[in-house]
Amino acid sequence: MNNGLHNLIIKYRNNPFGKSSSPCWGCRFVMLLLVLSAVLLSGCGGKKTEIILTTDFKPDEVFRIETVSCYLPEIMVYLVNSENRYDEIFGEEIWKVPIGDKTVGDAYKETILARIAQIKVMNLLADDYGVSLEQNEIDLADAAADEYFRSLNADEIDAMNVSIATIRQLYHEFALADKLYHTITDAVQPEISDDEARAVTVKSILIKTYSMTNTGTRIEFSAQQRAEALARAQEALGKIKAGTDFDIVAADYNEDSESAYGFGRGVMPAAFEEVAFNLDNGEISDIVETEYGYHILMCTSSFDRDETDANKAGILKKRQQEEFNSIYEDYVKTLTSNLNGPLWESVDYQKKGTVNTTGFFEVYDRYFAGEETGAAD
Repeated sequence: MNNGLHNLIIKYRNNPFGKSSSPCWGCRFVMLLLVLSAVLLSGCGGKKTEIILTTDFKPDEVFRIETVSCYLPEIMVYLVNSENRYDEIFGEEIWKVPIGDKTVGDAYKETILARIAQIKVMNLLADDYGVSLEQNEIDLADAAADEYFRSLNADEIDAMNVSIATIRQLYHEFALADKLYHTITDAVQPEISDDEARAVTVKSILIKTYSMTNTGTRIEFSAQQRAEALARAQEALGKIKAGTDFDIVAADYNEDSESAYGFGRGVMPAAFEEVAFNLDNGEISDIVETEYGYHILMCTSSFDRDETDANKAGILKKRQQEEFNSIYEDYVKTLTSNLNGPLWESVDYQKKGTVNTTGFFEVYDRYFAGEETGAAD
């Protein structure tokens, strides 16, 4: 597979399908913005996206992976619906916000290419696994496609150059990729012990060793300021040891936005976590230093049943995702692909007043919520 498209598909490989495993399509862009800057600045494996120029593409063919192609109307369905939706949420200026040497608009266009390519790859892999849609799943996808297509006005159909057949194809591919994902991940059911997943709950007092500017820049304390912060933490601990209720001291001294935490291993700073997992119920820690400052902890539960059960579910989900990623990445390495560089570079959408459709992803989510295609449990 050419490195550019390969890198994009790997970069965004995590399951994008279904409410049980990720937020709805309409909610994902907020999280995407949080990670795009780091992803784009660091690259994927340190490689630049490559555009391979070829001359054997069919009209409107944007890319090809093995024998499977993606055409311009498919791209436009994603692009128009996504940009219209986020214009409503963030305003049209969001697309001009810089991220490294790109803009949010450039970056999001790249994710659209990656997401469609990922779905195409998963459909190819589904064939290897013998996974296919049942007739009821096909009917459901067709019903969703019919509803969405009926919602379009003539200008929207023209802007995307889309037909009902294209919408049905996209929903079929979504559903099959979703089903494949759960076929792979549902087979991963490791035994997770209470000890491995054990969660504790603590009350916490934090005396910070940094400040924040109005623009969100963190400024570390000077040596003198750190000494004063430590003295304040020692003063708070002294009052607790003298018999003052922890909550009363916390009300006066805690500089954190939270005063209680429930968590399993691998979540909190290492020093914080090491102390917390070695406290008995009701026990007070000495002063614990982390990158955030000086902490005083009181264990309220050395084994939180509800949090432990939730942590087991989180560990299971992580291992299932890791298994999927491993299989998916190995499979991608076996594939060949080509990207129609000139056509892809020319792809653009400027919002028009009569082109307001935003429901493509939401209609799919609604129809497949709770179905046995893997869209939800």
